Amino acid sequence: MTTSHKLFTFIAAGFGSGWLPKAPGTWGTLASLIPAWFIVSHYSALYLLAAALPLTALGCFVCMRILPQLQAKDPGWIVIDEWAGQWLCLAVMAQWAAFSPYLLLLSFLMFRLFDIFKPWPISRLERAGPAWWSIMADDLGAGLLGAVSGLILWQGAGALF
Repeated sequence: MTTSHKLFTFIAAGFGSGWLPKAPGTWGTLASLIPAWFIVSHYSALYLLAAALPLTALGCFVCMRILPQLQAKDPGWIVIDEWAGQWLCLAVMAQWAAFSPYLLLLSFLMFRLFDIFKPWPISRLERAGPAWWSIMADDLGAGLLGAVSGLILWQGAGALF
């Protein structure tokens, strides 16, 4: 295995978070919250959104490079897609609601809900285009739908108090 292939594999594994035992998608999503929290709390939600774009491009690139050497089309340990989807979810939510640990938790729960159950149109995105793109696309869709649903819940919960 070449050095570049090892690096691409490490990035695809969410900087190693996808190699944690059991539920790699959840571990990858949790790991993505650390830099996401730092970016939003020290800069802004727009910076996180801006960071999600090159992260998505990087995810597409590394998946394009490593998938031809793998048997599986979407191995569970590839979680860079969870990073990008979670960052998109949190960035959108934090743009429209006050950033707090509760918002961080809600964004995590909403993203994972949509990522795990993949309702339409996310299920459609999972089969859209080449594997390197569909791996990323369904999680971006989960991030966007999770953000919209999360904001509706956030606003509804705020109305109760």
